[in-house]
Amino acid sequence: MSQSSLPLDWTNKFTDPYAVLGISVTADDRRVLKRYRDIAKLLHPDRYALDGGNEKELATQLLARIVNPAYEQLKQEKGRTESVALLRIKVRRLCREGPLTPQSDIAHQLMEHPASAVDVFYEQAIAQLADSQYQQFDQFEIVTDQLSELNLVYLQLKMGEVFFREKRTGLVASNEAKPLQFTPTSAAFETSVESYDQRHYRRAQEYAKKANWTQVVQELRDAIKIKADKSDYHALLGVAYLQQNLQGMARVHLRQALKLNPNDPLATRFAAKLGLGDAASTTQQTNSKRISANSNKVTIPPPSVEACSNCFVPKSNLGMK
Repeated sequence: MSQSSLPLDWTNKFTDPYAVLGISVTADDRRVLKRYRDIAKLLHPDRYALDGGNEKELATQLLARIVNPAYEQLKQEKGRTESVALLRIKVRRLCREGPLTPQSDIAHQLMEHPASAVDVFYEQAIAQLADSQYQQFDQFEIVTDQLSELNLVYLQLKMGEVFFREKRTGLVASNEAKPLQFTPTSAAFETSVESYDQRHYRRAQEYAKKANWTQVVQELRDAIKIKADKSDYHALLGVAYLQQNLQGMARVHLRQALKLNPNDPLATRFAAKLGLGDAASTTQQTNSKRISANSNKVTIPPPSVEACSNCFVPKSNLGMK
């Protein structure tokens, strides 16, 4: 692309702010901000100081007229909800005109994936395309078009045959709507309340039910990168490492879980199995202080792992030696 100004149709063509920023439609405010900062660095005028002015001018206009408006749309939860609502309306309109037929190979691959693998493939595809989106201006239009198609296909797969009517708070199913066609585990997405770290944790719980500990570790590491102060995340990650005989890593995360929440039932149970005396002592001291502060209260022992509704470790794996 040799011209120094944006093509006239770009501001009208790229109306999907998620595609412009190269993020998934499930991204939360932190992910939106991180991606925006990365793009702003790539389009900073200093990077084009030696390019004779044309590339520098194009980068400046792209940031000001395309990227900044997209970020302004998505930086608040209300804007993200409205943007997804508009995309759903577009999907519904396209489906009325005929079957959704994307042009890119990657969108076709997404359509062919089984329901259980749609979320993972979608996130990976978005990340792969985003890596090259702003590296070369010649690729921006092609990549952004592909991102737009991925978003539409993903929303179409999640919506199934359900028809929606518009409300101020978003889109809700009408009385005449057919039953949802996707699995219950994706219901949290439709409510637009599940954060990105919670999505990783939910997937980790699902993998733990199947004793797929490698995937549990991968999902929880991503969750902790986003939000590192959740004892639930560290506890389950510690168990996953323990199931793979990585006792050193298991101790690190079980200790961290107990540091964040001394009464975490999963961390307490498996810390005892590993003989983490320091962790167990810290928990007992914390509980003793609480009891001393109010001796009139009845002491109730913490629930067992089997009774914890948030623990998704198969019972067959709890009796480890």
